[in-house]
Amino acid sequence: MSQDQTDGGGSGTAPPGAGPPDHPELPEYAERVLDVAELIPPGRVMTYGDIAEWLGEGGPRQVGRVMALYGSAVPWWRVVRADGTLLPAHELRALDHYRAESTPLREASRQAEGHIPRIDMRRARWDGGTGSTGGSNGGADGPADGGPVDGGPGEEAHT
Repeated sequence: MSQDQTDGGGSGTAPPGAGPPDHPELPEYAERVLDVAELIPPGRVMTYGDIAEWLGEGGPRQVGRVMALYGSAVPWWRVVRADGTLLPAHELRALDHYRAESTPLREASRQAEGHIPRIDMRRARWDGGTGSTGGSNGGADGPADGGPVDGGPGEEAHT
């Protein structure tokens, strides 16, 4: 794991360096969420809801809770809100990662507070397929109905 992945800046509300709660091992669901987060290619993102759909279990809030508690161990910046806004208190660190990975961004208007861009969800969203480039895998409305049955990557593009 790189220093960027282990420096305590997970995508949730846990303070830097807080680490996971005192459990001898990760809960199974948390492990599964983190496994999916590790699969997301550089320059691409999945929403909290996308991961829940992929797993066929839980929902965006459950995935968000896992990322808040344990997300610093994986590329947390690739798990995002469905509207593409950057996570409060982690915007600048995430933005550095997005720029380094050439993640598609939408520049903020001059009226936007802090002029922080958003992720261009139409182009950056990853559907879990084998292709890691291009932007035709889905829109900002969310994944298609009929997600994977076996809990693995879907064969259909999420649109």
